[in-house]
Amino acid sequence: MYKATSQLPGVFYRRPAPDQEPFVEEGSVVQDGQTLGLVEVMKTFNEVRAERPGRVSRILLAEGEEVEPGQELFEVEDG
Repeated sequence: MYKATSQLPGVFYRRPAPDQEPFVEEGSVVQDGQTLGLVEVMKTFNEVRAERPGRVSRILLAEGEEVEPGQELFEVEDG
């Protein structure tokens, strides 16, 4: 298992736009490099990507929460 973290301070988003579905849900199977969420910093959206294949076991933050560098966002079980 690994924890996907934020590299930057900003605001966490689970979806690409307010009217779209989240990138992933708990239980989603993900591939290496797949987008899990976004961190917005000064109107720039930075992707949080899966480090390797696996299954999202927990989403640790809610949409719109502020994050700090190194803060854990997702728990992903190795697949």
